[in-house]
Amino acid sequence: MTFSTLGLSETLLRTLDEIGYSTPTPIQIKAIPAVLSGRDIMAAAQTGTGKTASFALPLLQRLANGNSVKSNHIRALILTPTRELAVQVAESIATYGKHLSLKSSVVYGGVKINPQMMKLRSGIDVLVATPGRLLDLFSRNAVKFSQVEILALDEADRMLDMGFSDEIGKILALLPKKRQNLLFSATFSDDIRKLTTSLLKNPVKIEVSPRNSAARSVRQWVCEVDKSKKSALLSHLIRNRNWSQVLVFTRTKNGADQLIRHLKSENISAVAIHGDKSQGLRTRALADFKANKTRILVATDIAARGLDINELPHVINFDLPKVPGDYIHRIGRTGRAGLQGEGISLVSADEVKLLAAIETLIRQTLVREVETGFIPNHKVPLTRQTRVRPKKPKKSKQGQPRGENRKTASEQKQDSSKPRNAGKSKRTAGSREKRRR
Repeated sequence: MTFSTLGLSETLLRTLDEIGYSTPTPIQIKAIPAVLSGRDIMAAAQTGTGKTASFALPLLQRLANGNSVKSNHIRALILTPTRELAVQVAESIATYGKHLSLKSSVVYGGVKINPQMMKLRSGIDVLVATPGRLLDLFSRNAVKFSQVEILALDEADRMLDMGFSDEIGKILALLPKKRQNLLFSATFSDDIRKLTTSLLKNPVKIEVSPRNSAARSVRQWVCEVDKSKKSALLSHLIRNRNWSQVLVFTRTKNGADQLIRHLKSENISAVAIHGDKSQGLRTRALADFKANKTRILVATDIAARGLDINELPHVINFDLPKVPGDYIHRIGRTGRAGLQGEGISLVSADEVKLLAAIETLIRQTLVREVETGFIPNHKVPLTRQTRVRPKKPKKSKQGQPRGENRKTASEQKQDSSKPRNAGKSKRTAGSREKRRR
């Protein structure tokens, strides 16, 4: 199948030919005709499958022959959770629409607001925005919504995870009731499904990959290590395996900065991006990493949804995320568009509950390895997921299952002594990151 069979205009087909897009991906095959028909869309697809083009291309075509935009008004609104993702989507919109007479722009926090206000004065056909900055612009009467024809929520689950539910509710209340709604995400949480009930009208449901799954092109494995030796192990792996471009995720901003200091002390070029970095520094750091001027990019989960790096070979979880779904988005930075990638998690014994939650979510037992010279003194306990065998366990003469599925008396005693709510993880509100949007 080719893009010409999906109903796209000759102008857009010429653009796709110029940028080397020849064969549509599964999400594009299903989504583009549905968006062109004017239907509401609820689509789930793995990161790196061409999700942005699946809504951006038909969105641009629907706007191309419409009414002209008024001063300070917009005709299409695309909401994203992070600055990086907003910039990435805006760049795609500009690329796909370069032969169309449409104006597009992007607004986000962390930079001066006046230049953004100036751009909006002449009216914008397609505006990509983070929720906080958009509401700030509305409060200054710099943007008006009465002409909005299409609303697209990109990575909506992440927006809710980061605490943007109130902002999204306020924005929805300001938009015209008659509009097309597009909801695209790599995964759909239960909260997102509740949101779609009130947001979408008789939507076309599209899911081209199993819920909460990772790309098959990514080799995932766990390297067990004591917590105190994680930094040394990372340096060892980078040197011993001659890795030249590695994206490393830490749980906290302070942890990212500490790791940068360690890597630099080992003469390994590295730079960090997180919420305390200015937008200029974050943009420069990402550009240097893409250009291979920097070997290692260390990031917090603020970057998990917005980084688009061609042929990124390695993603490392220096710390496991507290929210299991973030694991999928982290490793989704590699193995994009069907290319091979590697997702490695450096796991210490105190992270076993986080590992168990991830394995339960992805319904997969991650392969465990130990690096020579870094055998942990405190082994990572087996998770419930690893204790489940694919084959039916054999029975002993007494009729009891043998092997690791069978609990000892001491284990049974420990289980009975645990509080009823033990082991349940609390949901991360993400309020600190929200304030930085």
